[in-house]
Amino acid sequence: MTKIIVVGGGAGGLELATKLGRTLGRKKRAQITLVDRKASHLWKPLLHEVATGSLDEGVDALSYRAHAKNHYFDFQMGSLNDIDRERKVIALSELTDEHGELLMPSRELEYDILVMALGSTSNDFNTPGVRDNCIFLDSPEQAHRFRTEMNNQFLKLHAKNGQGTVDIAIVGAGATGVELSAELHNAVKELRTYGFGDLDSSKLNVNLVEAGERILPALPPRISSAAHSELTKLGVNVRTNTMVTQADSDGLTTKDGDKIPAQIMVWAAGIKAPDFMKDIGGLETNRINQLVVKNTLQTTLDDNIFAIGDLAQCTQADGSFVPPRAQAAHQMASCAFSNIIAKLNGRDLKDYIYKDKGSLVSLSRFSTVGSLMGNLTKGSMMVEGRIARVVYISLYRMHQMALHGLIKTSLMMLVGRINRVLRPNLKLH
Repeated sequence: MTKIIVVGGGAGGLELATKLGRTLGRKKRAQITLVDRKASHLWKPLLHEVATGSLDEGVDALSYRAHAKNHYFDFQMGSLNDIDRERKVIALSELTDEHGELLMPSRELEYDILVMALGSTSNDFNTPGVRDNCIFLDSPEQAHRFRTEMNNQFLKLHAKNGQGTVDIAIVGAGATGVELSAELHNAVKELRTYGFGDLDSSKLNVNLVEAGERILPALPPRISSAAHSELTKLGVNVRTNTMVTQADSDGLTTKDGDKIPAQIMVWAAGIKAPDFMKDIGGLETNRINQLVVKNTLQTTLDDNIFAIGDLAQCTQADGSFVPPRAQAAHQMASCAFSNIIAKLNGRDLKDYIYKDKGSLVSLSRFSTVGSLMGNLTKGSMMVEGRIARVVYISLYRMHQMALHGLIKTSLMMLVGRINRVLRPNLKLH
């Protein structure tokens, strides 16, 4: 039986393992295994909501083991250590708990087809002090850390009868930085209704720092301008053309020598693939450790190894690279699925072509801005307000549909509406 291993349970990896399980695993045509070092999956674009408490990950997180059982694939908990392409095995490191006691021994898994979907981590560009003093909002654990520190700062302020401010600096004005800035002001408004009557937006000092000349540099200037205007109205101090050269325990230092004081600092200025991916298994990687792939999403040096999502450097027809977005991971998962089926059946593989469906940025409950259609029309259509919010939420629903199907997703939407009545608007613990 063909052994297919998917390493990484992010948006692309989990969707691919689910599709393979439903088709090949269900009919016993292949043995599908998903490997991830975590026990549960949370859609990465939701992390800024987890960080501020407006989303309870205990409700939205998905258990890999339960999902694997329901969709005919196997789940192995572990961290990838190496790839032996000659023997066609991957090596997983041993897993230990917080006390250093062994949970899972190191082991090897055999594969016929391997799909790498490990995603990305934050790139600090070796800026001094960042790793020690900043929070990287790239995992649920980091989101929890941010929420704990944020709540502690608000408690301290409350204990001082609202004397002073909570200073938060966010480096990087891409989607994560912009959405987190807005979500923080929503958190303050919600906290006022839960006994923090002395809190208001004037007590929250958010600095959004961007080295480039505008925020949301990947989006059209008119959308960037609309988001900038909305953030300014909320009270966010947007600082463009500002490069951070150092992070200390009490704030950030800029290239111009200015000091941006902050009790909490978030680094969201760029991504890279995990460091251990550099030249793993003798495969071709780029300067940010991504696996270089052909148009079929197969790695350049091994046709039995695919790479999708943020981990893959995939070149488009115009010479640019496919951007690290959730929609790209979703599309790559579908293409990799079709190509794996074609490979098993001896048919020709198809090239992956990135289709830009547009981009949306949620400014919490205050507004949503973005563009729709992307390259499906000659231009893009700018949307904002309620319509944009509906489309933004539908992107997550599409991810849920890919994982659970229509009926279960509909039930989840119903449960979500019920929880809005039963549960507080903010996770307070």
